[in-house]
Amino acid sequence: MKRVFLSVIALVAAVTVMAQTPYWKEVSTVEVNRVAPRAEFVTYSDKAEAKVGDFSTSENYQLLNGTWKFLFFDAYGQVPENVTDPATDSSAWDDIKVPGNWERQGYGVAIYTNHPYEFKPHKPQPPQLPEENPVGVYRREFTLDKAWDGKDIYLNVAGAKSGVYVYINGREVGYSEDSKTRAQFLINDYVKFDGENTLVLKIFRWSTGSYLECQDFWRISGIERDVYLSAQEKTSIADFDVVSTFGEDLKDGIFELDIITSGSGQCEVGYELKDAAGKVVLTDSQKVQGGKTASFEGVVADAAKWSAECPNLYHLVMSIKSGDKTEYVPFNVGFRRFEIKQLNERHWVFLVNGEPVKFKGVNVHEHNEYTGHYITEEDMRHDLEIMRRNNINAVRTAHYPQPRRFYELCDEIGIYVYCEANIESHGMGYTLDKGRTLANNPDWKVPHLDRINNMYIPLEKIMTFVERFNQGEN
Repeated sequence: MKRVFLSVIALVAAVTVMAQTPYWKEVSTVEVNRVAPRAEFVTYSDKAEAKVGDFSTSENYQLLNGTWKFLFFDAYGQVPENVTDPATDSSAWDDIKVPGNWERQGYGVAIYTNHPYEFKPHKPQPPQLPEENPVGVYRREFTLDKAWDGKDIYLNVAGAKSGVYVYINGREVGYSEDSKTRAQFLINDYVKFDGENTLVLKIFRWSTGSYLECQDFWRISGIERDVYLSAQEKTSIADFDVVSTFGEDLKDGIFELDIITSGSGQCEVGYELKDAAGKVVLTDSQKVQGGKTASFEGVVADAAKWSAECPNLYHLVMSIKSGDKTEYVPFNVGFRRFEIKQLNERHWVFLVNGEPVKFKGVNVHEHNEYTGHYITEEDMRHDLEIMRRNNINAVRTAHYPQPRRFYELCDEIGIYVYCEANIESHGMGYTLDKGRTLANNPDWKVPHLDRINNMYIPLEKIMTFVERFNQGEN
């Protein structure tokens, strides 16, 4: 009994120490209360608006970009405890544009470096003088449409660097530190419909996540992509998965669709797939219980092929009806077959729809000389159209995923995308015998896998695709 008692004391002490470690200093804490990663979409109550696919036309979308109140601190120890309290007067705070890095708006120092870290790594841990870790505090008020009452309401931070704490009405909602994928939080229990809500983002310039963000570019901080609210019915579309390819004959399009639902009520789930001329080529529906997956399969005769040369797109609208409520989610679909075939003992060739393709590609960074890492849709479209005019047909997202709209434009304009996860720890070196390479350090398994899952599908589903491929399926 004595030894058991001592073990319990030791365990309690260990838990106490861990509980006192701030999120931004704890390697295994990559998020707190964040919604599991899923496709980025909003729902529409009007089918015609869904066909357009513009977030801003949805009644379930509220953009929070614009002018926020802002306080900057050179060291986190200077941040007052009441800074997240909605009762704190923010009228004397500075104004700052969101999105936009704070170093491009007069706060802190922008640092450019290639492979070293912009701080001194050790063991590794965050900067060894944490009191010198700058913090930016963003604040704004918002009101909610009463039509959202009874729905699931989400806060979406599409990109912020590095350790992001979220507070609504003075209460901590959660934390996230992958700066190049969306952090989504369910905020039903934190918001009110009578009067204003106060949203505060407290952002640490560096966190343990910074050890995986050693890209060769300007090291700058703050909110870099859109911040918005979205709402869905309790029984709704939680996620979806589309497979659109060809068989060996490269003639008929093979279409597979999984629609994952949320909630628990009985619902009817369906879809409609139209070609560029607006003709319905596939449609189906089925009744399922909320929380289950509706699976569909179909064949599109003589499907138009998608490639960089001919980026033919079909338009998919998914629907879910629960009670007297119907929601729609749009998505663009392209039918294409990618293969790597061996020509002889030494040579392999990459085929798109049975034709050999030579990639003429470039690396791309999110960078604007005025707004830093914030890139507008106009910037993206301008760059991609220049690429196509100069016979560039491929882009490598070095070294992190781009915003949602970037991929939609590549689908539309015709660009092959080589997409990378937000993982770059070059500053630690690659010497295995010194134990410095983070990819081989078990302590860093959670951060690595988190950043992969944030931009793709769960590992178990990847393995299913691999097994199917190995069995000769395409």
